[in-house]
Amino acid sequence: MMVKNPGFLLLVVFISQLTPAECISPTEAGKHVGETKCVAGKVVSVLRGDEGVHYLQFCEKAAVCSFTAVIYPEDLRHIGDVRQLQGKFVEVHGDVKEYNGSTEIVVSESRQLRGEAASIPPLPKAYDVEKKGHYSAGIFSHPKAYSTSKKRQPAKMPISIPDDSPE
Repeated sequence: MMVKNPGFLLLVVFISQLTPAECISPTEAGKHVGETKCVAGKVVSVLRGDEGVHYLQFCEKAAVCSFTAVIYPEDLRHIGDVRQLQGKFVEVHGDVKEYNGSTEIVVSESRQLRGEAASIPPLPKAYDVEKKGHYSAGIFSHPKAYSTSKKRQPAKMPISIPDDSPE
């Protein structure tokens, strides 16, 4: 078969190389530790750990699949309100790692999340990432009033003390 437009053939080859590799299911993630992959599935729950770390769980039971997407609190500002992902179909892109017998991808940038996760809203303004993810409107305190008067200085003693005895 003779192609009349070789530029078209090059365009088709170029576009096919740009399309991402197919995503794997969370149950298959354990077979791909050490690889950069796309793991896709429905987020069953979004859990928040003690230190403000958020976990996207893709399976009801860890025995079925032990894959989790991990988002550290300092990365939440860049990613958005991940709590909104529960019940949504999400693609997680990144390096598949093993941690404590389970597999995970650490999400540090919003571009690692695709699918329904591509449109998650930013964190609410009152969401305090530094306080382990608790909401805080802040603490109001009046400004400190500074005194312009000088502090009292102790009385200075004369250099020479006169004798009280008569001469």
